[in-house]
Amino acid sequence: MLFHISYAAQVMLSTNPVSTALPAPSAGRIAAIDALRGLVMLLMMVDHVREFFFIHAQVSDPMDVEATAPALFFTRLAAHLCAPVFVALTGLAAWLYGRKAGGNDPAAIARAASGFLFKRGLFLVFLELTFVSFAWSFDLTPRTYYLQVIWAIGLSMIALSALVHLPRAALVAVGLVIVLGHNLLDPISIAQGQPGHALWAILHDRGFIDLPWGARARTSYPLLPWIGVAALGFGIGPWFVGAWRDRRNRLLATGLCALALLVILRSLNGYGETPWVVGSSPIRTVMSWLNVTKYPPSADFLLLTLGLGALLLAGLEKAPARLVSWLAVLGGAPLFFYLVHLYALHLLQLLAVTVLGPNQGEVWSLPGVASIWLLAALVAVPCWYACRWFGPVKRASRQPWMKYL
Repeated sequence: MLFHISYAAQVMLSTNPVSTALPAPSAGRIAAIDALRGLVMLLMMVDHVREFFFIHAQVSDPMDVEATAPALFFTRLAAHLCAPVFVALTGLAAWLYGRKAGGNDPAAIARAASGFLFKRGLFLVFLELTFVSFAWSFDLTPRTYYLQVIWAIGLSMIALSALVHLPRAALVAVGLVIVLGHNLLDPISIAQGQPGHALWAILHDRGFIDLPWGARARTSYPLLPWIGVAALGFGIGPWFVGAWRDRRNRLLATGLCALALLVILRSLNGYGETPWVVGSSPIRTVMSWLNVTKYPPSADFLLLTLGLGALLLAGLEKAPARLVSWLAVLGGAPLFFYLVHLYALHLLQLLAVTVLGPNQGEVWSLPGVASIWLLAALVAVPCWYACRWFGPVKRASRQPWMKYL
C-alpha cells in the first residue's frame, strides 16, 4: 500500500511531455475531458429531476440506509460523482487555459490562470445569487438563499487564483492536506450568533447565515474541501500536454490508489464518517459501507468520487468516438446546460401541476425511481440540441463575457 501511495504522488508530479494528443471536438479541447463533464452533468440532471419530481421521498446526508429504497439510494449515490468531478475539472481547465496563454513558463501559466479564475469566480458567485437562485425558487425575493454548487465552484476558483502561484509540488500538497485532513476540523462548531459563525459556516460547517434585510443564506456546499479538489485538478494539468497513453496510465494509477486508500479509511470505520454497520440484508450492508457524507464532502466521499472520476476519464480516452463526441457536446457548454436544464425542469413541474394537479402535497411527483431516470433521459434530448447550437455560437463570439458561459 505504501508503494501505491508513493507511486500516486510520483505520477501526480510527473510531466514527461510528448508531442501527441487525443483529437478534440474543437481546436484546443481534449475530447475526454468534455465527455466526462457531459457524463456527470447527465447524472446531475437525474438528481435534479429527483429534486423537482420526487421530493416527497427526500434523502438525508448521509442517507438513512434502512429507510431508503436501494434504487433511490444508488440513484443518489451516482449523483455524488457530479460536484467533485466538476470541481476537479474546473481546476484542470484553468491550468489548460493558463498554458494556452502562458506557454511552457509556469509563472506565465499561473498569471494567466489566476486572472481568469478570479474574474470567472466572481461571475459564478453573482450567477448563483441571481439566475440560479431564481431557477430553483421562481421567487425574486426568497426568504432563503441556497448557496450551492455554482457558489462553491466560484469561491473555489477565487481561492485557486491565489494558490496557483505556489510551486506545483506545494499546490498538490495543499490540495491533499485539505482533501484528506479537513475532517480533523469536524469537532469545531460555532453556534449561530457567535463570533466567526458566518465564516465557519461558509468554510466547513453547513448552516444558516442571517442577512441584513431579514432573509438568510444556507451554506449548502461548505467551501474548504472544494478548494482542495480544485487545487488537485490544477495540479494534474501537465499530464494533459503529453501522450494520451501516459496520462491514461497516471489516471488509472491515481484512481486505483484513491479507492485503495478509501478501503483503508473505511475499514478504520470512523474518520469523518458515520460508522458503517452490518445491515438487515447484504445489500443494506453494502449501502451502509458506501453511505458517505457530501455536506461537507468527507475524505471518504472525495476518495470514492475522485477515484471513480479518474478511472472514468481514463476510460473515456479509449471510449468509442461517437459516444465521446455526443457527451462532449454537453461538456463543451456546461454552464449553459446547467441554466437551461434547471429552468426546463422547474417549468415542467409547474406545467404538470397545472395540467395534472398536485399528487404529493403541492407538487406533482413521479411514481417511482425508474421514472426519474426516464424523465431525465427525455429532457436531456432537447438540452443536447440546445448545447449543440450554443457551442459554436460561444466559440465564434468575440464578446469577452461569452467565454464565461
